[in-house]
Formats: sequence, structure tokens, C-alpha cells
Amino acid sequence: MGFSARGAVGDRAERQALRFLKREGLKPVTRNFRSRGGEIDLVMLHGDCLTFVEVRYRKSTGFALPAPTIDRHKQRKILHTAAMFLARRPRYAHLAMRFDVVAITGGADGTIEWIQDAFRPVDSAL
Repeated sequence: MGFSARGAVGDRAERQALRFLKREGLKPVTRNFRSRGGEIDLVMLHGDCLTFVEVRYRKSTGFALPAPTIDRHKQRKILHTAAMFLARRPRYAHLAMRFDVVAITGGADGTIEWIQDAFRPVDSAL
């Protein structure tokens, strides 16, 4: 699968995750926040909690489940990017923060697993 096809699949998965989370009551802040060190797929508000969401998609679970593919290296990149988000948007700095994962398996009518508080900064220490 080429890069553009992967990008289209990833975009569809992010839109699917966004719709799901909105139905669960979260409010979007931004999509695909990028900084020098990485990208965060979705930034949302869940009540008074700023929620950074990593979306993972797998067509099937034959090779690997989507959620465990977020290793410590990826967690550190997300944490660094979240810090950059807060530096650029300090109005959110007073809020509690959480790092969630939305794992989608199997396409449009597949399964969605929402893992709240999937990891914490202390989990990603060197």
C-alpha cells in the first residue's frame, strides 16, 4: 500500500474516531496537531479534561492489535507534542490532561475500542 493510500485510510480512521468520541460527549479542539517532534491525531475536551487522542487502525488483528503498537517511544513523542500544544495554546494549561487511544479494527463496521487514560507521563520515562 502506497503512502497516499495509507494516508487516506488513516484519515478515514481519524474521522471515524472523531464521530465516535463526539457521540460520547467529547468536544473537538483540533485535529492533526503537528509540532517539530510529532503529531497528535485528535485533541478534545472531555468535560474539564483536555484529552490527547492517538488513533490506531488495523484492517485485521492477525498481525497485531492496534492499541499495543503505541510503545514508549511513541508515547514520549506524543507527550512532547502535547507539551508543544500547551506552549502554543496556554489557555488550556490549567486543565487536567489525559492520553487516550482509540483502536479501530476491521473498517467501517469494525470494532472501536476507546482506552481512556491509556498511558501517563510516568509510564513513558526513559
